[in-house]
Amino acid sequence: MKYKFILASSSARRKDLLDQIGVVPDEIIAADIDESPLKNELPRDYVVRVANEKALKVSENYKDDIVLAADTAVSCGRRILPKCESDEQVRMCMKLLSGRQHSVYSAVCVASPVGVSRKIVATKVKFKSLSRQEIAEYIKTGEGIGKAGGYAIQGMAATFVKNINGSYSSVVGLPLYEVKNILNGIGYGK
Repeated sequence: MKYKFILASSSARRKDLLDQIGVVPDEIIAADIDESPLKNELPRDYVVRVANEKALKVSENYKDDIVLAADTAVSCGRRILPKCESDEQVRMCMKLLSGRQHSVYSAVCVASPVGVSRKIVATKVKFKSLSRQEIAEYIKTGEGIGKAGGYAIQGMAATFVKNINGSYSSVVGLPLYEVKNILNGIGYGK
């Protein structure tokens, strides 16, 4: 039996990342859930919960198919940085991340007729110290809007990264190594 593959995300980056490993969604359906962090929720727990809720919400209507959902959060310590909606939020994130190491957590949840599989990936990213001018120029690009932590590592923010320890694709929004292993494990694409 051929299963439909559903990407439970409206993120163009996640679709592009799946394209890199030859996985083309049959449908793309954004899960309508509340993505607000719970009080005192740790970043790792937050991304696992949100990815799980997205996958389960969409799979309600696709029980016989494969539904992949993911969530990514940028954190400084226990603080979850916002998915920036304004230049001011991007500025706040850039000031906070300047000269510091931070964590990027990505969780993947795949719901299928075989069951539910989950993976979490933690990546450490260190930014150089940013000048006011660098922050202002970055804000002008508009790249940080709609991005967790106010930056896109695959764009101009790549010039801020001193080092990265972990999964680059996870920081972009989808840990491809883990996704491919989950899909292979449930027999997708074979």
